Amino acid sequence: MTNQDVAEKLREVFNLMQLAGENQFRAIAFDKAAQTIDGLSDDILSYIESGSLTEIKGIGKSIAEDIRLFHETGTMPVLESLKERVPKGLIEWLNITGLGPKSISKIHQALGITEVSELKEACISGAVAKLPGMGQKSAEKILKSIAYLETFGERTRLDQALAIADPIYRFIRTLPGIVECDIAGSLRRARETIGDIDILASASKENVPAIFDAFTKHELVVEILGRGDTKSSVRTENGRQVDLRIVKPQEYSAALIYFTGSKEHNIVMRQRARERGMALNEYGLYRLTSGKETDFDQPVITTTESDIYRKLDLHFIPPEHREDRGEFTFYEENESMDLISEEQIKGVIHAHSTWSDGKYSIADMADTSISLGYEYLGITDHSRTASYAGGLTIEDVKRQWEEIDRLNDQYRTDGLNFTIFKGIESDILSDGSLDYPDEILEGFDLVIASVHSGLEMPREKMMERFRNAILNPHTTMLGHPTGRLLLRRDGSDIELNQIIEWAAETGVAIEINASPWRLDLDWRFGNKALECGLMSSVNPDAHTTEGIRDIRYGVMIARKAKFGPERILNSRNSVQFRRWLSEKK
Repeated sequence: MTNQDVAEKLREVFNLMQLAGENQFRAIAFDKAAQTIDGLSDDILSYIESGSLTEIKGIGKSIAEDIRLFHETGTMPVLESLKERVPKGLIEWLNITGLGPKSISKIHQALGITEVSELKEACISGAVAKLPGMGQKSAEKILKSIAYLETFGERTRLDQALAIADPIYRFIRTLPGIVECDIAGSLRRARETIGDIDILASASKENVPAIFDAFTKHELVVEILGRGDTKSSVRTENGRQVDLRIVKPQEYSAALIYFTGSKEHNIVMRQRARERGMALNEYGLYRLTSGKETDFDQPVITTTESDIYRKLDLHFIPPEHREDRGEFTFYEENESMDLISEEQIKGVIHAHSTWSDGKYSIADMADTSISLGYEYLGITDHSRTASYAGGLTIEDVKRQWEEIDRLNDQYRTDGLNFTIFKGIESDILSDGSLDYPDEILEGFDLVIASVHSGLEMPREKMMERFRNAILNPHTTMLGHPTGRLLLRRDGSDIELNQIIEWAAETGVAIEINASPWRLDLDWRFGNKALECGLMSSVNPDAHTTEGIRDIRYGVMIARKAKFGPERILNSRNSVQFRRWLSEKK
């Protein structure tokens, strides 16, 4: 349990108390307690264990008891009681920008509605605008926010977040007065889906107003959600919220660690600081007094994130690894981890053409690969069972091979160092067999075995299906193993750790599907993959020429999953890759 966990629960109590019409002063006490604990440099657990919660300013006996019970049981009785009294639909209204607890309570009590759909209708009908203190502008703002939630949801894909963050970040870093600037939050950590976009900057106090003026007037901004002395929030035309925080230059390195996260990583960092007689918070690293309090008059001088990690007996931890999943043990002993970079990718594997459901010809896909500096292209159109995707019949396969041979002959004649490999994305059938007879499978340079149907198959049968596919001597690699589509559907019920073991034992690779809809192999299984020595390949699963560029996102996930170039097949040049394929066969 962290300081932020406690603060979050107390804020939830504050919000629900307002929705329930509780005494305003009592509700505010919970809000103030949340603010205090959120900014506390010491670990709340130390106060709980010593029974000294009431020594924290603003924490009375009642709230101290709520915190203690939360620590012991995982719940707060006061919160559970409020949840029973406040309609669930009203709680969802808290996600609507511009609609605070007071306004929600007012609308609910006046109109007797609880669902977002009812609120939307009341805004359209004019009922909300007629309420005291609301008005037409408030109703229009509520409608706009509901529309954003309906259209975009609360999270977005990695590629969509980058498309918003990159231009705003590049704009901010060039503004007069900016000293340093970085994208922070889960986007900097390369999470596969992102909530709000966080950008952190440092500047002198006199420059802050002008920077916020420029930020809120950026061409992508359609609505200003809030503006303060250190933080401004906007809504972009894509429906996403972007938060810009500006700190003092001397606070920047600590703030960047804090606002990059993750929460779990930051908890361990604070613990390490205390064990070494220091306190780490978003403002900096400080010495502790003899009474174990933060001594703000004794800052530990640091100018970079690396300085802070060094003071805590760690080498620099890349943002992708800040998830408290083994990084502290590794970076205590090792200066760095050899991680794959986009520049090291030499070839494109897993691409579709007009032979199946791709939008461009093999030659078009190859030309784009050449223009991007790649040495080879593995064409892997769908197999015959995938008739919905134009899967290739045996006759189609043979004719495609002839086309690939002609193109490779032409490249050699033209003196181009480029090769097209003959591949297929073979459906893994329900029993785990592949989609062609052995004599056809033997003719491919590589076979990506993927599940596209029967994704709801029970775990036991699905695991047998994967095991049979892995044991098939023609399988080169598994494609998108879980079958998930981010923000659309969950993956199959499989034991991925076991599948990784089977694949590593048999020399079958598991791709990191770089399509931003998939990003599968999931990075959370990176430790298991590293332990087993699993081979992978960063594959765009490209159905268009532009889709080849999705390799960027796959590399981000590969780095997060701790893959170095030695375990990424398409970091090999064409000769090395062909040799690996031959050895695999």
